[in-house]
Amino acid sequence: MLTFIGLGLYDEKDISLKGLEAIRDADVVYAEFYTSRLMGSSVEKMDALYGKKVNVLVREDVEQHPKENVLRDARDKKVVFLTGGDAMVATTHVDLRLRAKQMGIETRIINGPSIQSAVCGLTGLQSYRFGKAATIAFPYKGNISETPYDTVKMNKKNGLHTLLFLDIDREKGFMTINEGIDLLLAVEARRRENVVTGTICVGVARAGSPDPCIRAGKIEALKSFDFGRPLHIMVVPADLHFLEEEALQAFAGL
Repeated sequence: MLTFIGLGLYDEKDISLKGLEAIRDADVVYAEFYTSRLMGSSVEKMDALYGKKVNVLVREDVEQHPKENVLRDARDKKVVFLTGGDAMVATTHVDLRLRAKQMGIETRIINGPSIQSAVCGLTGLQSYRFGKAATIAFPYKGNISETPYDTVKMNKKNGLHTLLFLDIDREKGFMTINEGIDLLLAVEARRRENVVTGTICVGVARAGSPDPCIRAGKIEALKSFDFGRPLHIMVVPADLHFLEEEALQAFAGL
């Protein structure tokens, strides 16, 4: 049996009671924190609250060798797999569940709070007005991905907001909103399509924590704003509904 459990947004206390019960009933507990992190917690705090040893896996363990850990144990034991946020937002989690299905392993999902819904709540942007999301990645060998820029362009054309995840890298750390803006503007400078220049942008830092930071303004102004500690995420809205504009003025300093 393999149970996927979303831990929520910020610390070990965000887990649902149903998720906590499943962990305490499990034989083996695995977790991955390369797709998201609980910045207000640590493995030691999780061990203490959950009452079980949390075995943290790296990307290669989950994506290349799951038969040597999670899937191996789930064939004849009760295994839980913990992730930040909700349990099935990342493609890698869906892939792991499909592999379990192919091996005849029963699976279930215990959902947790997701950054996608949290952003709507914190900013006042309406959930049904979001289009395709994208991730701004750290440059690879000096090359900047243009996918986020193209996604913003497409969504704006369709009157939709764009949620932009910011890269988490084992060596480079956590991308900030400021770095994400720099990369978008670098693509703008090269392509000159006027997709993001002068546009309103919304930054959210530390969602789910006691001190989240939400700030909206022209992208050039937010470039130098100090959002503080990670995790960061950002939104490039399309034209705002009057209630969205009012919410950003009230809660995000627009």
